[in-house]
Amino acid sequence: MKMPSTYERPHTLDVALDILASGSWTVLSGGTDIFPGLTDAQAWGRSGPQRILDISGIGELGGIEIRDDEVRLGARATWTEMIEADLPPYFNTLKAAGRDVGGVQIQNRGTIAGNICNASPAADGVPALIALDADVELSGLRGIRRIAVAKFIQGNRRTALQDGELVTAIYVPRRSTRALSNFHKLGARRYLVISIAMVAVVVDFDESGAINHARVAIGSCSEVAQRMYLLEENMIRRKPDEDLRALVTRDTLSPLSPIDDIRADAGYRMRAAQNLVQRALAELGTGS
Repeated sequence: MKMPSTYERPHTLDVALDILASGSWTVLSGGTDIFPGLTDAQAWGRSGPQRILDISGIGELGGIEIRDDEVRLGARATWTEMIEADLPPYFNTLKAAGRDVGGVQIQNRGTIAGNICNASPAADGVPALIALDADVELSGLRGIRRIAVAKFIQGNRRTALQDGELVTAIYVPRRSTRALSNFHKLGARRYLVISIAMVAVVVDFDESGAINHARVAIGSCSEVAQRMYLLEENMIRRKPDEDLRALVTRDTLSPLSPIDDIRADAGYRMRAAQNLVQRALAELGTGS
């Protein structure tokens, strides 16, 4: 295999965008996807990326900032930084997902933005970000645009990134102090595993304690993580101490299209998703 021939590590976003506009580049930040991919390509004699743009030195892409109406996660923010950050309780779904991303060493290096750019159907952070109504900020020489995470990921390893664009941040809207969230994942073992199914739930409540905002997203059961719109609609105006599990049916999970693979067959994935959603909703009533 021919090793990468060009490597650039700019220290400002403007320089990075100029470089990115000059041709085809593979963007590197934490490197937890690229380096294993290079090793695999070398082992099997395949061609790997030839031009690498390393954004790990761009300070303005780092950090986590709580603003008046949203929380900004810089493109270089790592899973560990997010897990350790003082964020509102409704971020617990993303923090729980982050703790399932590989081991601690991977969490220390891997970035949340890299997780969505990799666009794996089993990406741990995607259902949580979709349930959080997160947007992706894309920057290029032609300007800046935002797109919902749910629309940014268009398929297996496919995103809405256009030529010359770079993910520069992820934005999560602020919710009330009453908002809660949950995350559950099923795999063949507890850690260092690709999921069979995973569920992220975010709910907010009115002053009476009734649900006035609900988001349920399921990953690893479709090419792209899916929101359960009918289930969300049925949750509105209910209280968490009601039996919300009864709302989780094949009809309310109809957006799913699980596949058969080495980890599980489609039927098992569907049953697993239903059980995980029921568990997540039941725990809302206990404050878990």
